[in-house]
Amino acid sequence: MSSIEFYFDFSSPYGYFASEQIDKIAENHNRTVEWHPFLMGAVMKVTGRKPLVHIPMVDDYSDIDLHRCARLYGLEYKTPSTFPIATVAACRAFYWQLSQDKQLAKQLARKLFQAYFAEDRTISEPDVVMDVAESIGIDRILLGKALEDPDIKNKLREVTNSAVERKVFGSPFFFVDGEPFWGHDRMPHIQKWLETGGW
Repeated sequence: MSSIEFYFDFSSPYGYFASEQIDKIAENHNRTVEWHPFLMGAVMKVTGRKPLVHIPMVDDYSDIDLHRCARLYGLEYKTPSTFPIATVAACRAFYWQLSQDKQLAKQLARKLFQAYFAEDRTISEPDVVMDVAESIGIDRILLGKALEDPDIKNKLREVTNSAVERKVFGSPFFFVDGEPFWGHDRMPHIQKWLETGGW
């Protein structure tokens, strides 16, 4: 059975909600999940879309919806004081840890999401990323060096370029058996797809 591909930006609140659910959904159907953090800013240059907070009326609604979703799923959520933010350091940290330990990389990703959306910590700052990583046993010094590693920088560029080529235009975005699904609100569709084999 093929893996579910999960694309997200660490600055995406709906990506945060999806990160807390997608592996369990996959596990229930004997699937695994490949996590692919990427930079939405590069995609927005292609699509011309703007962050929700920059769209009149949508901004107000999204704040209501995000808090409602968090309550529904029992997740902590605070509107970040700075939104959106650059997520380069968080993405690089993930890809370095992925090369060391896949499961710990996923744990780091969840902790970074929680730091930003539950604790209002600015994960655009490398020191904050290293603090979060250190809290789960990742070597701070090695990670700090990895954030400037040309190979890690190139890995993030490759994933982001691949996302654009595959027409990944939002976060979260999934591929299940090659079928694209955009948005946290399509996760019930993903579950149904896995249950039925598609339609």
